[in-house]
Amino acid sequence: MHKQRMHARINAPTLRRQRGVSFMGLIIGAVIVIFLALLGLKVAPAYIEYFSVKKAVTGIAASPDAKGTVGDIRKAFDKRAQIDDISVVSGADLEVSKEGSDVVISFAYPKKVPLFSNVSLYFDFAGSSSR
Repeated sequence: MHKQRMHARINAPTLRRQRGVSFMGLIIGAVIVIFLALLGLKVAPAYIEYFSVKKAVTGIAASPDAKGTVGDIRKAFDKRAQIDDISVVSGADLEVSKEGSDVVISFAYPKKVPLFSNVSLYFDFAGSSSR
């Protein structure tokens, strides 16, 4: 019994000293979370724009407009791009080809996202209606 009380007295001060997060740990954690949130807020619009282009291309490939000429497909994309406010790719930038009986519309474009000062992220987006 004497050993148990002595063991409890040794651990009690240790437990009081080791509670919670230190102030510096809290500051460092907050800085990391804020940096990641800002990075996400800068990068998210580039991906939203990419998915808008991809949605427009797959929509046109599945529509009756895809049965027309290459010029018709490009005009259909330009109309949809105007409605969806897509400015990174135009109808002239699209590559239109046929795989069997299916029309495949492909696109590729670079996107530079400035982060701060002279630091930027560079993305090479590419997609097609078949993937």
